[in-house]
Amino acid sequence: MEPEVQSSESPDVGSSTFASGVDSPIVEVDINPEKGAVLTKLSASDAQEQWRHFGEKAYTILSQLPDYISDFFATYRRPIITLGLIFGAVISVKLTLALLGAINEIPLLSPTFELVGLGYTAWFIYRYLLRASNRQELADEVTSFKDQIVGKTFPKN
Repeated sequence: MEPEVQSSESPDVGSSTFASGVDSPIVEVDINPEKGAVLTKLSASDAQEQWRHFGEKAYTILSQLPDYISDFFATYRRPIITLGLIFGAVISVKLTLALLGAINEIPLLSPTFELVGLGYTAWFIYRYLLRASNRQELADEVTSFKDQIVGKTFPKN
């Protein structure tokens, strides 16, 4: 429901006229009052005033920008650090996969790593998994390592 623009004097609705004694142009537009529209006069000095007001607001916001940024980082420090760590982890995984892909392309390096892995697996099975006493030793080492990382758990009363 946009207002209907009509001109009563000439077909040129957007013509600018100069008011007596004023150097700025005034644009007059007749609007049909039956549709509830308002007649607005806009002069060049009003437009300059609006731009000046906009410039002052922009200057105020930009002058306080360092304060806004420091307050934002102070308020959201933990989430920003968390996002940074997640981003760093994703980058690290991608770089690791790219490095492994490049190493896999070297002709004799890939089979050599496979042999080293098979040898270590065979040693681990022989050392820790064949006898019950060795399995208990492995369980104790895993528990000790877990307590070092997580912390000792205290019995509940």
